[in-house]
Amino acid sequence: MLKWAIVFLVISIIAGLFGFRGVAKTSKTVAKVLFFIFIIIFVLILLFGKILF
Repeated sequence: MLKWAIVFLVISIIAGLFGFRGVAKTSKTVAKVLFFIFIIIFVLILLFGKILF
């Protein structure tokens, strides 16, 4: 999931450089959402892993 967040971030940067502001904004939003979902899942795995073992 983190890989996809990085891919969308790169797409956002490239689209911004070429002037496609709508695509850049949408890609940036998708990248942020995927990154925060990754962080939440990562923290949950750390917590449950510590509790279960």
